[in-house]
Amino acid sequence: MRIDRAMPADLPELAELFAGYLDFYRVPRDPGEVRAFLADRLQRADSALFLARDEAGRALGFVQLYPFFASLQLAPAFLLSDLYVHPHGRRQGLAEALMNAARAHAEANGACGLQLETAKDNLAGQALYEKLGYVRDEVFYTYWLGLTGSA
Repeated sequence: MRIDRAMPADLPELAELFAGYLDFYRVPRDPGEVRAFLADRLQRADSALFLARDEAGRALGFVQLYPFFASLQLAPAFLLSDLYVHPHGRRQGLAEALMNAARAHAEANGACGLQLETAKDNLAGQALYEKLGYVRDEVFYTYWLGLTGSA
């Protein structure tokens, strides 16, 4: 398996994987919307996207990171926003390899940490995150404010 930074040429495979990710979280979207969203991310370079490929070169998973500043640490950090491995690629170490690529990218860019959130019922994901040293926050709650006119 290999992990590479996603490039515009990877968009068709990346969009298919991202659609699977959205289905996993029960928020399916129109394929054109998915493709446009990812094309924008790649064109603007406002996120870091990494693809995991098997020995045959098939894209089987991805991770997406967004930079932000951790104000309490007075330092840059990354939000590990999205992680997904296609069912055919599971149980092969792809998720762990993607998580390690995310960590390496964050460290190479001087980040003080990586933050992520996951569904309460994503026990497999939680086990992986804890195995890799992530600590579940027991102090802060996450809130969301949906804004009119946004997707």
